[in-house]
Amino acid sequence: MTSDLTDEGTRPTLCTASGKILNALGRMHGDAPATKAALAAFEAYWHKMRNGAQVPRRSDIDPRGIEPLLGNAFIVERIAPGLARIRIAGSHLTNLMGMEVRGMPISAFLEPSSRDALSHHLVRLFDEPATLRLSLTAPGRSGAPALSGTLLMMPLRSDLGDVSRAIGCLVSEGNIGRGPRRFDISDAVVRPLGPGSDAAPTHRAIKRYIAPENVAFRAQARTADALGGSERPYLRLIKT
Repeated sequence: MTSDLTDEGTRPTLCTASGKILNALGRMHGDAPATKAALAAFEAYWHKMRNGAQVPRRSDIDPRGIEPLLGNAFIVERIAPGLARIRIAGSHLTNLMGMEVRGMPISAFLEPSSRDALSHHLVRLFDEPATLRLSLTAPGRSGAPALSGTLLMMPLRSDLGDVSRAIGCLVSEGNIGRGPRRFDISDAVVRPLGPGSDAAPTHRAIKRYIAPENVAFRAQARTADALGGSERPYLRLIKT
């Protein structure tokens, strides 16, 4: 994959040589060994960018460092407790939703019954802070086969120093079919970060959550529209 990194003000812009590359990356399978290795490398890169700090700054993230999963990657901004809006996203997220996803809440990829659980996990991700790994399932329907997937999210500091951004990736296993595709949370692992330490969290720090059924849906998409901002995204993917 050929890429050039240029500056737009103080924010880098990634220009890729071929949109087809991004689409191919977006079809990586969640259970394939190569994708498992790519997810591990994605998380390892974030840990490397911590450089002894608790949470890296978003300006520390170079898209070339997450190139194997660039089509699956995204950056979100916290706009309220438990609510995060997508600032930039790779082509796989667009393919899953069947439309442009920039500006949507990340909860748009989940079924209503799992959105309260995600909200709870996002509060922990930004407040503790912590990393989040979700196992996902989507039932099949006409024109859309069953899917499974993994959602990985890790906190970032904004230019102001507050933990209000997160980088993540979403990979899925199976043919997408007709969108939009939304998932249920089958399992969640939240790992609180030690202060200024790159050490992996202990087993006791890992909290697992099984998503309940029939949880009331919070109208997060409407909240996102009401709280829209004008800040430009830090990463922009340009397909040529």
